[in-house]
Amino acid sequence: MVKDHEVRKKIRSAAWDQAQVTDSSLLLVLCADLKAWKKNPAQYWKNAPKDAQDFLVHSMGPFYEGNDQLQRDEAMRSCGIAAQTIMLAAKSIGYDTNPMIGFDPQKVGNIINLPDDHVISMLIAVGKQIKPAMPRGGQLPLSDVVFTDKFPS
Repeated sequence: MVKDHEVRKKIRSAAWDQAQVTDSSLLLVLCADLKAWKKNPAQYWKNAPKDAQDFLVHSMGPFYEGNDQLQRDEAMRSCGIAAQTIMLAAKSIGYDTNPMIGFDPQKVGNIINLPDDHVISMLIAVGKQIKPAMPRGGQLPLSDVVFTDKFPS
């Protein structure tokens, strides 16, 4: 969460001068630790049954080790789930949200002092909408994005 107005102004300059960065009630920078799987992995399974804990904690290392793409994929999946939950929770209490990828992640990372083993997934601006959102550019037909059993030949 970015509270400091001066920091938000710096982020705005790295986010194509989008007004919601400074004008929203709340600005969140969703980040993930790419190496979380090796930093006390037991913490993620502490409420699981003992046999599941034993299996999962010991499996995390071999699963993620040496696979940077998988680590990044997991980070983006986790942030995506968190983002959707935040957005739905905000809407349920009357707030609007704007997930944002229009920013320079290197510059924003420098502004927030992002650790080297972390990645920024997105920004989320939370507040009250002052004008209707722009229409979406278009949506692919469902038949182009949903397949049953396998991709068409």
